[in-house]
Amino acid sequence: MALWITDECINCDVCEPECPNEAISQGAEIYEINPSKCTECVGHYDTPQCMEVCPVDCIGKSPEHPESNDQLWVKYEHLTGNKRPA
Repeated sequence: MALWITDECINCDVCEPECPNEAISQGAEIYEINPSKCTECVGHYDTPQCMEVCPVDCIGKSPEHPESNDQLWVKYEHLTGNKRPA
């Protein structure tokens, strides 16, 4: 499932540089996560780094973009060209 940022975002800028897929960018009012690039850090880290650094806990799973762990791995492989470890 891709992540999303709620309107509780304070635009602190800490999440954007943490995203290994460059899925986070400044939107019109708050930061936004591009669901086609978000893998919840699967393939890079054990936990979503944006959620780890967010000081107001405004990042959660997007109900509009449900994805299984296997689907996130496929997205990771497509985005990076790397294969899932055996």
